[in-house]
Amino acid sequence: MIGTQGAPIKRPRRWLKWGLELAIVLALIFGVRAWQQRTLIVGEAPSFNEIGLQGEEVSLAAYRGQPLLLHFWASWCPICEIEQGSINKVLEQGWPMVTVAYSSGEAEEVKRYMERKGISNWVTIVDNDGELAGQYGVIGVPTSYILDNEGSVRFREVGPSTSWGLRLRLWWTETFS
Repeated sequence: MIGTQGAPIKRPRRWLKWGLELAIVLALIFGVRAWQQRTLIVGEAPSFNEIGLQGEEVSLAAYRGQPLLLHFWASWCPICEIEQGSINKVLEQGWPMVTVAYSSGEAEEVKRYMERKGISNWVTIVDNDGELAGQYGVIGVPTSYILDNEGSVRFREVGPSTSWGLRLRLWWTETFS
């Protein structure tokens, strides 16, 4: 387009503005994620040997040789409640999973909550004092770890996760570890 003086009119480069805005948004997202994950462990996962909610022995060593979803949640956490369907789908697909009920009350209280929510089939450790969460650097829930067949952390996530995202990470860990 030509202006009144015969010189071309410079149109704003919208794509440049949009690209800059997208870069800022992505930088914010990745910055927040890095900040949320700053305390989470990397490398070899701390071993544990606990009594599960159903009275069974639950240990990290029992899951060696396969990937494992280790999921920290709380009964008072609304995001955890929303995420329960995604966690159930991972379990229904046959992936090994241990959940940790963080600061959610005594075992009977957690058991009643899980029965009410239809998640009593989860292998669950009650971590009322936060000791196990502390070993894993968990300062907020939900927090998920994907451990490889040797018990090393491959993925870690703070905040809600989708079932397909968790299953993809588990598959990746199984295939490439």
